[in-house]
Amino acid sequence: MPTECSATWFEFPPLEGRRVVAGFDGGTMTSDAGALPLGEADRVIRLTERFAVCFNDRRNAELVEHQVRALVMQRVVGIALGYEDLNDHDELRHDPVLAVLAGKLKARRADCAPLAGKSTLNRLELSRPEPTRYHKVSCEPAAVESLFVGLFLEAHRKAPAQLILDLDATDDPLHGHQEGRFFHGYYDCYCYLPLYVFCGRHLLAAKLRRSNIDASAGAVEEIARIVKQIRRCWPRVRILLRADSGFARETLMAWCEANQVEAAIQAELSAAALASTKTGQPARRFKDFRYATLDSWSRKRRVIGKAEVTRGEANPRFIVTSLQRSEVRARYLYEKIYCARGEMENRIKECQLDLFADRTSAATMRANQVRLWFASMAYVLLCTLRRIGLEHTQFAAATCGTIRLKLLKLGALVRVSVRRIKVAMASACPWQTEFGLAHARLKRAAA
Repeated sequence: MPTECSATWFEFPPLEGRRVVAGFDGGTMTSDAGALPLGEADRVIRLTERFAVCFNDRRNAELVEHQVRALVMQRVVGIALGYEDLNDHDELRHDPVLAVLAGKLKARRADCAPLAGKSTLNRLELSRPEPTRYHKVSCEPAAVESLFVGLFLEAHRKAPAQLILDLDATDDPLHGHQEGRFFHGYYDCYCYLPLYVFCGRHLLAAKLRRSNIDASAGAVEEIARIVKQIRRCWPRVRILLRADSGFARETLMAWCEANQVEAAIQAELSAAALASTKTGQPARRFKDFRYATLDSWSRKRRVIGKAEVTRGEANPRFIVTSLQRSEVRARYLYEKIYCARGEMENRIKECQLDLFADRTSAATMRANQVRLWFASMAYVLLCTLRRIGLEHTQFAAATCGTIRLKLLKLGALVRVSVRRIKVAMASACPWQTEFGLAHARLKRAAA
């Protein structure tokens, strides 16, 4: 007697006397059910709503199917979920969970999906200062830059006694003929040279720059803008500025000294006196002295020299700082304050590797800057989920990539009825406790 068979089923080897079949007949499903907690995090800080305000929409309102806020939400959440390419949104525009976040299950027009496809989102990213026939949505850079700092300030219940701002530049390799494309000798490729400013895990600035400049170019202007906004809210906070040798420049250090912003900046200068122990074990000594360059510095500055021998090889390092000896001792300054700067590089890796901040393939620098900001907002959104929803869990210090893999990429069956939308996730999901905690905490924070 013939067994039941369907042309849409796929046969696999049987198991324990049972047939193993598969088919695409599960109904409305999603692979991104974890986007729902991201939506809760968004409601707590109103990120996509406030980011959307940074765009000027000159389209005819009567003809608009996809509002700017929905477009911004779709792109930011899409990046957080791992969709780096705009082409992905031609399928995502039918995703039921993203539609729930956008507050729009059905489109007004019969020929449209609930969410936008790649072409509409592309016009959003190709922001122009002045509207054209095909580009009527423009981004206000100053508003976006202010929003990053504003979100950082709101993340604190009270003013901290001290902040440490980390600056760093990194390479953003280019593989086309984008505007502002230059070859960089150190990175040995054509690239951009974006400037990042972090305070701990908080992202305060992501500035796209050409690579034919000094690493510190524009740093004074960025720091001045950020410090002004911070001190408007917290006038008495002490601010330390920390960066590597590429920022040991007269203009930046002189600005810090004039504005009571202390700097701890590594500068690999020349060889220093090294000390080693009789045991042959690694040893280090510190020398605290004042130093002036031949002509690039306007005055003498305090320099901490680390004299270290490791496995018989000298490893000298130097930092220059405006902190006084009476405020902090040399060893503590180097080991506890300066060396922690390396953690910022992990934050840049999260932005570029996990959230695709280096996918700057648009023709113009303006469009690529907008792309960088979308990736940066996705980082801020995931940091909010981590900071509020995942505090004191095993994901409290997890990277954005780990959070995505474990908590966001959850398959689910979506049932839409008259009374409710049910997102049924796998009963065997190993991270149910963390998901439930994040939901409860974000609900409480939103309230």
